[in-house]
Amino acid sequence: MSMVTTDPSLRSATRRRIILFPTPFQGHINPMLQLANILHTHGFQITIIHAKFNAPNPSNHPHFSFKPINDGFAEIADQLATNQDATFFLKYLNKSCMDPFRDCLAGLLAEPGQDPVACLITDAAFYFAQAVADELKLPRMALRTSNLGCVLAYDALPFNSKPACFYLTKQDTDYEASVPEFPLLKFKDIVKIATNPQGMGEFVTNMLTQMRASSGIIWNTFKELEEHDLETVTQVFPVPSFTLGPFHEYFPATSSSLIEQDRTILSWLDKQAPKSVVYVSFGSVARITESEFQEVAHGLSNIGFPFLWVVRPGTVAGSEWLESLPENFVEGMGERGRIVKWSPQQEVLAHPATGCFWTHNGWNSTLESICEGVPMICSPCFVDQPINARYASDVWKIGVFLEDGFERTGIEMAIKRVMMDKEGEEIRERISCLKEKVKLSLDEGGSSFQSLKSLVDYISSL
Repeated sequence: MSMVTTDPSLRSATRRRIILFPTPFQGHINPMLQLANILHTHGFQITIIHAKFNAPNPSNHPHFSFKPINDGFAEIADQLATNQDATFFLKYLNKSCMDPFRDCLAGLLAEPGQDPVACLITDAAFYFAQAVADELKLPRMALRTSNLGCVLAYDALPFNSKPACFYLTKQDTDYEASVPEFPLLKFKDIVKIATNPQGMGEFVTNMLTQMRASSGIIWNTFKELEEHDLETVTQVFPVPSFTLGPFHEYFPATSSSLIEQDRTILSWLDKQAPKSVVYVSFGSVARITESEFQEVAHGLSNIGFPFLWVVRPGTVAGSEWLESLPENFVEGMGERGRIVKWSPQQEVLAHPATGCFWTHNGWNSTLESICEGVPMICSPCFVDQPINARYASDVWKIGVFLEDGFERTGIEMAIKRVMMDKEGEEIRERISCLKEKVKLSLDEGGSSFQSLKSLVDYISSL
């Protein structure tokens, strides 16, 4: 891991403050806190404004100041288990947080005897914050916690002009066809991206408009992975862009995890042969049906490889934890398998026993797999995940896309392709090359190193 060093040339001339505001979801909080750590190491004081829902633990970050605001999320939190429309929650937060955020930010700016605030950095999904920042005459930068390609796809997809294409089913002739506006994606992919295309269209329009109005965009990616898309982004978004990722390579994410990790699995991994374990995790939000859950279980049982399966409580709709497993599954797996509620994922992926990562392709997980050189089996669930998965499988060719969803025969074939076939060896070679490019980008003079230096200089000049 390339840890941040306090290079005097990167430190700001004064102890100016930066105020950061993440959206309250694990996949968004982690990179924001990682960015905060990076900037703190380069001379800035850090204040985190945060929603009370999924609040970060201040004791894990004693060098930051935390300011909670009322978010009203408790009124709709019970819908998280059943409502698959992510934009419903994001649009709600953009309305419910506006006044509490403005009051909190204005109070911070008015505090006597404090160092001046250099800028505000908010998650790009908090699009309302641009108007608040303009009103208070404070530069706002947007952190986009996805890859570049995701934003280009969002900009191109016809959420408003062709909403019907987001409702296609397997029976429709175009279901497997490419989407003309963004040919990397198939219609069956965009069905997952937006369950409510009109709502998604409204959200995306607001987010992208305010990204263009911002003082700059920070991306958790690195130039060598998305060089062509970076050229397009600089044309589509006429504000400075900074690609200084992967953030987690600067600092480990364990301290910002919202779920308790089961570390006993590391000693179990120590007993497994090199590159023999199938690691399965579908992230902190995604949900699957009971039948899909059982197909995953049968696929893992039938393949014969050791496996580590993360089943977050609430993963299966209508189930608390493991009640939906096939009869005698746990007894049958014995020492060959482990099921846990959450894992120290970066350490699991870095472990020599881990042979492949069956993932939902959240952007953080995808980046972590790249950084450890672990081939992927791609099972995206919603929003940006199908886009990440298509890039992984079809552009970078570092994973196998599980095209037919959770079906045991397809699962077994995908695992064999990655773990046993020549195709898997070629995937491993490609992702190992990307792993090396990550290291080079973070080293002195590398693209991410230089982008971080440019960001620190830019914030210091605001």
